[in-house]
Amino acid sequence: MDFTTVFQELKGILLPYGERLVVVADTDKDYHLNTSHVMKNKKPLFFAAAQIQKNYVSYHLMPIYVNPELLSPISVALRKRMQGKSCFNFSKVDISLFEELQQLTQFGFEDYVSKGYI
Repeated sequence: MDFTTVFQELKGILLPYGERLVVVADTDKDYHLNTSHVMKNKKPLFFAAAQIQKNYVSYHLMPIYVNPELLSPISVALRKRMQGKSCFNFSKVDISLFEELQQLTQFGFEDYVSKGYI
């Protein structure tokens, strides 16, 4: 199955943040953003990524792992897409869920800014 369209839509959510974050990967299958904030383990703090996997496209959003309260307003439909504490999996484009994910990503970015990570 070709997940290119799903990946491009999810990558599109992250692209605006590339200006203020560090683009670690930008390929046909992976778009990965870190902050410039270096953690105690001497590695940069991860922000988000979209990656084509074998059976879906994953969207990782670390701010919701750092601050789970950001998840409180999300819909049941988006919560069903969660895998673990900070990952959402999609096999097709779902505009309403992607819009909700876009808003959640913005809240996560603002949360990182308020904590001084960005």
